[in-house]
Amino acid sequence: MKLKHNIIYLIFLSLFMMSCGKKEVTPEEITDKKEQKEETLKTVASLTDEQMKAVGITLGTVEMKELTSTIKANGLLRVPNNNKAAVTSLYGGIIKTLNVQVGSSVKKGQVIATIANPEFIRLQESYLTTNSQIIFAEQEYRRQKELFDNDAGAKKNLQSADSELKTLRTKKASFLHQLQMMGINPGNISNASMRSGLVITAPISGTISDIEARIGSYVDVSSPVAEIIDNGSIHLDLQVFEKDLPKMRVGQIVHFKLTNNPETEYDAKVYSIGSSFENESKTISVHCDVTGNKTGLIDGMNITGIVSLDKSTTPAIPNEAIVEADGKFYVFVRTAEKADEHEAEGKAKKYAGTINFEKIEVVKGSSDMGYTAITPVSEIVPDAKIVVKGAFFVNAKLSNSGEHEH
Repeated sequence: MKLKHNIIYLIFLSLFMMSCGKKEVTPEEITDKKEQKEETLKTVASLTDEQMKAVGITLGTVEMKELTSTIKANGLLRVPNNNKAAVTSLYGGIIKTLNVQVGSSVKKGQVIATIANPEFIRLQESYLTTNSQIIFAEQEYRRQKELFDNDAGAKKNLQSADSELKTLRTKKASFLHQLQMMGINPGNISNASMRSGLVITAPISGTISDIEARIGSYVDVSSPVAEIIDNGSIHLDLQVFEKDLPKMRVGQIVHFKLTNNPETEYDAKVYSIGSSFENESKTISVHCDVTGNKTGLIDGMNITGIVSLDKSTTPAIPNEAIVEADGKFYVFVRTAEKADEHEAEGKAKKYAGTINFEKIEVVKGSSDMGYTAITPVSEIVPDAKIVVKGAFFVNAKLSNSGEHEH
């Protein structure tokens, strides 16, 4: 019995020594390994040939493309002040008629409104009276000159007649110019044709942007009747940051879209570059002439513009090969089919016949002609096959796999 007990004791001692020789695996280490495995699975998507054909996934390579680099900038549409006008009256009066409304197109010299004021009649009366006085003054001057030449009149009488005539002629010239500024032809004035109303005309051609007067209101030179803007002369002010200023040149082409209506693209051309910062924004105004189509463009509209710079040859891929997630950009690169090495033998058959794609982050560069320049964050081997069409579906497959992985 003693020998039997000794044998049992030796067996337990051997088992104890063997258990001490093994490294104990903690729960934390198990969790870490599990998280590492899940992280690897989230960056590798596996698709079968049938799945790729079903969604039209196409593979390609990173190509060297000559792309035009660009600068993105915000801006504002403006009309120069010499293409804006306030419609005013040189004389005060009561608005009798308004012939336009906001949005109306007008030509230079077109009647915008009419005003009335009794003073207009008094001015015409003064002009006619002065004309009559000049006729009498001219007769008196000739009479005094004839008397003086024949030693029958005093010199001071001739001088007085001459002074009176000159004074009246000066008054007539003043009335004449006032009437012309009022739009009245002095040659058409008579006792039977004096006008109590005047017309207010458009100083420039353009579109009525605002009407401030109404029928029955009093207007004078300090109170505009309406405002006219010539949007045909609209130009673009781009706000370019200091770091991009050295890249700007006169003559560069700008493609821009309205911030609130991005469907239509317009073109402009740089004609002047500012030399001072705009307030505290640390941007410089770059002035551009809008070329081509100007339909729908209005003074004060906000825009987003792309300035085309010099062409350069750079690694690039089709735009649709890039997917965005969490504010970053990625491409899918085909990898060796080694997924089954990480699986138990019972799961290896699940990956048979699949193609694996690794999700690799890239930094986007300039875009042109359907291609975008890229700089990979981690290395992409030369001639590596990437998903150039259908990357969206690969990313969706990857996301679904991550959600259902246990």
